[in-house]
Amino acid sequence: MLSGLRSLAGIAAQDDWVLVHDAARPCLPLADLQRFVDSIKAGGVGGLLAQRVNDTIKRVGIDHLVEETLDRESLWRAQTPQMFRWSELSSALEQSLDKRLPVTDEASAMEQAGYDVQVVEGPSCNLKVTVPDDLRVAEYYLKTWAVKRT
Repeated sequence: MLSGLRSLAGIAAQDDWVLVHDAARPCLPLADLQRFVDSIKAGGVGGLLAQRVNDTIKRVGIDHLVEETLDRESLWRAQTPQMFRWSELSSALEQSLDKRLPVTDEASAMEQAGYDVQVVEGPSCNLKVTVPDDLRVAEYYLKTWAVKRT
């Protein structure tokens, strides 16, 4: 990601928006993408799509014993796309690299650098394809949408 941002130096303005989307999330409807972009621009603060956690979440120790049940009211599952100002995201990723901080997504780099990050609720169909079962679910969504368009 950082290499791509660096390649925009001299091309992108400091306050240009950069939209980052994970290719492993192929099922984002265009209407949800547009709603996300509009929400970020209206808020003026970069952010990410995310989905509320509706399962009961347990913190488990290395011994596989439950240590705690977390309050899911404030928990969200991060998704992509994520959208931030070019200069801020570049700076945040550079800082994370320099400090050798773990970065699991662009939003985590922005958080570590002290930036506010807003959440826009995303759709459940915006799943991340990581295991074979995910491919079947993605195929279902994509085929269903293709049928609706014909």
